[in-house]
Parts: sequence; structure tokens; C-alpha cells
Amino acid sequence: MLRASHLAPITSPTLSALKLSLIPILSLSSHSSSSPSHLNKLSTLASPKAGNPIRLLLVSSGSLLCAGSGSVDAREILVQHLLVKEDDLNLLLELQQRISAGEDLSDLAVEHSICPSKAEGGMLGWVRKGDGKWVPEFEEAAFNAPLNKVVRCKTKFGWHLLQVLSDREESLLQDIQPDEFHVKMQDPKFVEEGQLIDVREPDEVAKASLPGFEVLPLRQFGSWGPEITNKFDPQKDTYVMCHHGMRSLQVAKWLQTQGFKRVFNVAGGIHAYAVKADPSIPTY
Repeated sequence: MLRASHLAPITSPTLSALKLSLIPILSLSSHSSSSPSHLNKLSTLASPKAGNPIRLLLVSSGSLLCAGSGSVDAREILVQHLLVKEDDLNLLLELQQRISAGEDLSDLAVEHSICPSKAEGGMLGWVRKGDGKWVPEFEEAAFNAPLNKVVRCKTKFGWHLLQVLSDREESLLQDIQPDEFHVKMQDPKFVEEGQLIDVREPDEVAKASLPGFEVLPLRQFGSWGPEITNKFDPQKDTYVMCHHGMRSLQVAKWLQTQGFKRVFNVAGGIHAYAVKADPSIPTY
């Protein structure tokens, strides 16, 4: 039986029949190359182990793909559903009755749904409104559904029973330019209290560093990754830096999956910071 409390912070790998929107990413054991030729498209989510690169898969969650409405909602919702054929009204009514009697929608999805998401218990993951991933009828029903209540809607694919398990405010991830970050670094309170993460390796940090940063080497992800929400407050602004801004961007994206609300990637890394904002910082 699949419930919201059973879900890991990272969206589970979704459906073989979906159009997956993969963001090309580096093997995170790389030091500094930012060349597109080093980017690898990954189709799995690897378990984070010490000494292994992190593999992050960002997918377009949801199996109902077509042009959606242009409206934007600040929330993200966690949705599961099941789908039956348009002419299977008797089955639809039977499933509704079984859910009302206490059966779990995810269990019924595995048994009866014709959507490929049945392999995930009907789970579509965290999604946001207006991103064009769902047909309008399904999107409208999902974003108007009360939490945990199973509602019915009809689309060109057939009849859906859907359930919104949870919602949250959409998180922020953006680059911060070296000159803007340099201004912040002049404030002693920011340096002392800010959540500043340097994901470079120790030999790199020995060559050039900025005050206030906690060094979490990417190659040691297996040791610090599981403790990240104990080390840092997901509700506070978090700044991530590496050499050229690529490794830090990937970690910033990962932090979002762990519930961090406002994450900033130092654009161009410490190299760009030294060149554009503070020439007293060595380059290497």
C-alpha cells in the first residue's frame, strides 16, 4: 500500500511510456570540466555511495502529455491516479465503491489501471501547474482536488480516479552572479550565518577558498549526503559553489529534491568569482 509517508524525498523513477525530459548532467566525480561534451544523459537514479558519482535524473512527471493551460500555480502537488477505458463505467463505479470502503487507490491502480504508471502504484510524483505535461481536464481536476480525497475526471484517455496526497510551495533554484555574491560576502553576518557549501575536493580548496564555506567534497557524498538536512536548514537560503559552477549546480538541484526551498548556485564557481569580483582570490 503506497502512501505519501512512504515516499522518498527524491521523485521515484517514473514510467517507461512517458516522455522523459532528461537534463544532461556531468559525472560528479569530475573536477572542473564544464564542456558540454562531458555531459551524460542518465536513465537511472543511482544510490549515493562513497566514491561513486551521483546520478540525478530529472523527469517530467506525469503521463498525460499535451499542451496544457498557460496559468501558473505556485504549488507543487503529489498525485497518484488510475485510468480505465471510457466505456468501462461499471469498473469505474466498482473501484470508487471499493475506495470508499477503505481500499487504497494505489493497490487498485496496480491491478486495474491501463496507464503505465500502474507499475508505480499510479504515482505521478510531484508536479506543478501550467508546465504543459498534463491535459487540461486532468490538470484542472488535480489542482482543485482536496487533499487525500479521490476525485473523478474524464479526458481523451478515459476515466481517471485521482488523489492528491500532498502539496508544497515550489522551491527556488537560480544562479547568483559573482559580483552580486561578492556584495553579500562583504557582510560579516552573511559569512557567519549563511548556509555556504563548497563541493570541491580538498586539494582544490587548498588552492583557493572563500570564508564561511563548509567543504563537502563531492567524492565523499556518501558520508554527508544522508545527513544534509541535519547539517543545514532546508528553509534557509543555501549557496553552493565549486570550481566552474557545474558540480555545484547539480548539487543545488539535488538539494531541491531534499526539500531545500531557496538554493543559489554561484555562477561560474570560484574561478568566475576571482576573475570578475575579487582578484585577490587565486585562480587555478
